[in-house]
This record gives sequence, C-alpha cells and structure tokens, in this order.
Amino acid sequence: MLRRQSHAPASHHSSSDRSTLTVIHVQAPGRTENSQIGVFLAYATSRGRTLIDRRLYLPASWTDDRERCRQAGINDSVAFETKVAMARAMARRAVTDRIPFGWVTADAAYGYSKGWRFELDQADVFHVMATTRHDTVVTRWSIDHPVHDLFPGLPPQKWKRRSCGQGAHGQRIYDWARVEVRPWHREDRRHWVIARRSVRRPEEISYCIAYCPADTTLDELIRVAGSRWAVEECFQSAKQECGLDDYQVRRYDGWHRHMTLAMAAHACLTALRARELDTDKAETDPPSTSISAFPRSDA
Repeated sequence: MLRRQSHAPASHHSSSDRSTLTVIHVQAPGRTENSQIGVFLAYATSRGRTLIDRRLYLPASWTDDRERCRQAGINDSVAFETKVAMARAMARRAVTDRIPFGWVTADAAYGYSKGWRFELDQADVFHVMATTRHDTVVTRWSIDHPVHDLFPGLPPQKWKRRSCGQGAHGQRIYDWARVEVRPWHREDRRHWVIARRSVRRPEEISYCIAYCPADTTLDELIRVAGSRWAVEECFQSAKQECGLDDYQVRRYDGWHRHMTLAMAAHACLTALRARELDTDKAETDPPSTSISAFPRSDA
C-alpha cells in the first residue's frame, strides 16, 4: 500500500497471497502550514501491518534551487520526482527484493496513473487501485471508456452488499459491483472496474481498477480494496508508540534517519504482537487428534 504522510516539523500472512503492499499518501487537511510530505510503503496482513519504505517528497521549487537544497543536506544528484514516481520506485524495489506479497493497492492519487498500472500488469503483479470517475479503460465498445459510464443500467442483482472491513464506527458496508474490461488480455488473468456505492447516499460512487487471476472472486477484490484503510491504524500506532511524527529535523538525511528508526521500532512491535498472537492461539487450540508422530507441515 502506498500513501503520502505529511508532518509538521516538531511537531500477506508473512508469505501468503493475502499480503498487501499499500501506497500511503496523507497531508494536513483544510489548512496551509509548513510541513514535510513523505510517501510511504506499507505491508499489511491479517496478523499485522507496518511501514517498510519511505521517501521525502521535494517539490520543484526546492529541487530547482540547488543552493537551498545543499543547505538542507540534499545532494545535487537528488532531482525532482513526482509522488507517483516515488511510489512506483518503492513498489519496484519490493518486487526486486522478493518481499512476499500478493497484492498492491493505492488510493486514487496513485491508482489513476495508467503508466503505473501498465507497469504492474507487465510484471504480473496483482493489484486493486483506486481511481477517479473520470478515468478511462478499454472495453469491447471503446478504447477510451469512462469508468463511471460502465455501471448505469447494471441489473440490481449485480450489486452485492458487502463489508470491506472494520472501521472506527463498525463495519464499512457498501454496495459493490464489477464490470470486466480489456477482454482481449491473457486467458488466465482478468481486468475489472469495481464500483463501491454508498448505502445511505447511492449517488456517491467510487471506483477501483483491478488486475488479478481469472478465478478471483468479487469478495476477494473487496477485501483487497478495503485493506488500504487498515494502514490508518499503522500510522496511528507508529505515531503513538514509536514517535513517527515526533521530530524537529530540518535536513533531508535527518528526516530519513528519524523515519527509518521509527519504522524499525514499529516493525519490531508488530512482529512481537504477531508472535504473541501465535502463542496465545497455540495455548488455546485443542490438542491434535492426528495419530502421526510428526507434525503436519503448513507449507
């Protein structure tokens, strides 16, 4: 998962296909203030979630002023990069480093990038990427079909009411539907546009674009789409327990050092919690009825 996190200074089961990388992107809402904007990569499973990569975003107004950059400890080799380019680089590095995950997901600020989605397709990386209603896809009828135009007139039985996970106020329940696109792709893969419609305000619809194995169910795609919100807990715990946003750094290397240490501490706590859950489960599970003298492998 990839997302952007903004701080005012000083203020998948470990190797299963259910692990998700998410791009995280956050900024201070509703106000203008001095802040540092980072792009983070998170790793999320049903047993825990943590941040595994980070980059400080530098606007062009900074990278165009090399003297200002030098004063902040920014090397002359550091050029301007969009936040999407940073996200793509971090996801690419996760693939190269063989981090075990099954899916990539991101919010619309990143998922709207056709270039990134195409790169993930080419690498056969399964993904569910949020996008805007103005995005377009290839269908049987058009090479530039607006995603919002795929769902009007869809039979009512095509919409399924499902939860996409636990939220602060209970289950996040929406009506969901999907329409297949890019029908001339590989036989064992599918592209879908997924619509998520508010139950109380049905005029509010958001969209995702998915690339996945042909037998992937709508419920599984909903689970992956909902995993993006689990990362909010990751940020909250990293701030509260590891001081992720408790710093006064003004230099490029200082920001990365602080984030790295906070992320390492959070990853350690996450692993310890998962281990404790495993221990508790082992203590409460009934004894095996197997007559074998050897434990059965989970591999």
